[in-house]
Amino acid sequence: MPFTPFHLGPALLLGLIFFSYVDFPTFLIANMIIDIEPFVVLTMNLGYPLHGILHSFMGGTLTGFLLAMMMKKVRGFLTPVLRFFKLEQKVSLEHILLASFSGIYLHIILDSPLYSEMRPFFPLDINPLLSTNATATLGIYTLCTILFIAGIAVYMAKPIHEQRKRQNPSLTH
Repeated sequence: MPFTPFHLGPALLLGLIFFSYVDFPTFLIANMIIDIEPFVVLTMNLGYPLHGILHSFMGGTLTGFLLAMMMKKVRGFLTPVLRFFKLEQKVSLEHILLASFSGIYLHIILDSPLYSEMRPFFPLDINPLLSTNATATLGIYTLCTILFIAGIAVYMAKPIHEQRKRQNPSLTH
């Protein structure tokens, strides 16, 4: 999905569901960062596959480490924005790493059935996840859209749930 908002759907919903375990802004960025690759390929008119090395688990792993290192340095600056959206979290390197890798790998898994030029298991020259079924492609886009809507619903319900937890502490279990 070259630089589309579709990856935001799974990122938003799963980031909110696993909010206690992953660094939320890192997870959002991780789900979309490797689409820099098709953007650069298209804008610079490179003779390179749209979904090349960054869309492989090897390239994704390297990108994950770089993203985690960057987020560790800048994460504190995002606290006011997260506070505004009622999504404040304690900064944790473990949560940043988990968010970075899981977000990037989720992106690769979602894209692999869609693009014949992808080699998710590079250096192997195969894509065993590729689907030639148009229904599968439509299904992935539909799933991402539904997950986005569900993510918005979960985000909107979060303050209500937090208020209920404060009023009835037995709901925390």
